[in-house]
Amino acid sequence: FTVEGKLNPEELKKIIDPDLVKETERFEFKWFGKSEAKRNAFTPSKATLVYDEERSVNPEYADGNMIIEGENLESLKCLLSAYREQVKCIYIDPPYNTGKDFVYSDKWNESIETYWEHIGITSEGIRVDSNGETNGRFHSNWLNLIFSRLLIARQLLCDTGIIFISIDSNEVHHLRKVCDEVFGETNFIGCISRSTGTPTGGGFEILVNEIDYLLVYSKSELVKIKGLPFNENDEVIYDQEDENGKYLTRPLRRTGGEDRREDRPSMFFEVEAPNGDKIVPLGPTGYESRWICGKDKYKELLDNKLIEWKKVKKNGDEKWQVYQKFYLDGRTKQPSNLWDDLEGNKKATRDIRDLFDTKKVFDSPKPVDLIRRIIQLVPFENSDIILDFFAGSGTTAHACLNVNKADGVQRRFVLIQVPEKISEEKEAYQAGFNKISDITIERNKRVIQKIEKEESEKQPDLLTQDKPSFITGFKVYKLAKSNFPRIDFAPDPVKTEEENLALLNKYIEEKEAMFLAMIDEKNIFDEVLLKNGFMLNYFKTQEVSFSKNNVFRIKDNFKECLICMDMTIEKQTLKDLEAHKESIFICLERSLDTTMKWNLKHLLGEKLIVF
Repeated sequence: FTVEGKLNPEELKKIIDPDLVKETERFEFKWFGKSEAKRNAFTPSKATLVYDEERSVNPEYADGNMIIEGENLESLKCLLSAYREQVKCIYIDPPYNTGKDFVYSDKWNESIETYWEHIGITSEGIRVDSNGETNGRFHSNWLNLIFSRLLIARQLLCDTGIIFISIDSNEVHHLRKVCDEVFGETNFIGCISRSTGTPTGGGFEILVNEIDYLLVYSKSELVKIKGLPFNENDEVIYDQEDENGKYLTRPLRRTGGEDRREDRPSMFFEVEAPNGDKIVPLGPTGYESRWICGKDKYKELLDNKLIEWKKVKKNGDEKWQVYQKFYLDGRTKQPSNLWDDLEGNKKATRDIRDLFDTKKVFDSPKPVDLIRRIIQLVPFENSDIILDFFAGSGTTAHACLNVNKADGVQRRFVLIQVPEKISEEKEAYQAGFNKISDITIERNKRVIQKIEKEESEKQPDLLTQDKPSFITGFKVYKLAKSNFPRIDFAPDPVKTEEENLALLNKYIEEKEAMFLAMIDEKNIFDEVLLKNGFMLNYFKTQEVSFSKNNVFRIKDNFKECLICMDMTIEKQTLKDLEAHKESIFICLERSLDTTMKWNLKHLLGEKLIVF
């Protein structure tokens, strides 16, 4: 689809069969593998997300917070149905294309081998695709990695959503072109330069690199950016104070250039000084100037005690001059595209070492203050989601937890991190971490434990209360094969139709037996609901009005349904459903015979979903 939401037939043809399209010369950004990367983004998922209760932290208070362990393209596809247009902000820090290897595989072929085996997650570790500078596809490999994931990311963003992408100078120009195509050139908000504070790292032969970049794009023109709070350096200019706090003053007369009365006549009027004199705005050479506001606004400022008069000596005489007061409390400043006031990567390394008892468990983490600033810019409301699908050490969740505690807004985080094998020579491996995703989970477990400790110290009577003033958690999910076996039967051309039909029936029986042997009710609930558009933080209650089957009512923030995962739907349940004809009803295909399926379809129509 185009940025305007219209179907682009030529692009559709490329996905189906690139040979259908005859390319003509036009301005576009092309690279080897681009069409395949787009097809990978829109290929249906054969995976699911499986809840890992053991590694979850305070899951009863997770409220939608989750960390997903798995390859991010397939994980994003799993989320797409339920979380489409529900994400307020995305921050990602994809692997920088520095000529080193990076984990990258977009293959998921369940009929041949499991996904984990395919990308090499075995006892020996994870296969890492080579992307050395000697490879002719050096830039193409990286672009294929990012392009397919951004296509899905855009679908996950809500209309007022915004994405921030960290990148260095190796690919920033290419990434800008990719984002122009995915999000639209008109939705480019800016490119932020960030001082890393590590001039000795990432250097070049001639110039030492001390910055990286944040590309910022919106989903649409509806996006708004909040102002930033003032820091200590800014506060110096607030050099006056009264009972309402620190403030500064600015002349009420327009002082920029020769702003004359005739430019805005409504802003030229008399105001009364404390001694009763009538004052009009006059320029330095006596010409009639103007105020910065009209009469109504001036009266409003006066009523709110935001006007201050001062006697100023001019040419030996004291004259009254009028000023507007600006209080520090509540004021924000427009964000800049130069962020050189944040503590850089060294501070980020110290922060994570403090959490892990001085051990260096992760190379080059992003600073918590960086993500905190991004969160400050986005006008989050309760239950809004921030997504990071290159989670690394988990800085995004760390910052989100801290900001939520500070301002009371209940933002939710969704993190995705591939279980990348950690080298045995690394300090992290020696500290007991086998995969990077282990660090992602453990870091935020420790952040929550630290918050709980601070809360208990602040509230000594915590044990007598229902819960502290701030308590949170997250659920862990793992990417896995679907619980529902795929049919990949192919008839034997040398056999008769009757023989092939018998082989098909045997194949189906074996698949059903495998399904029944491996069935896990909780995981089936999650997969069925997720693929039918229900968020994973759904609420589940049993409907007592159904006497013969276990029927549950499911609710998330946006929708609800009835669901039954029993292997047979009883006749009584059909009668019981007559009182719930307005509800969506989900059940398993194998639980219905032909008659029951027809009756349910007749009763519920499109509200029947058979899986």
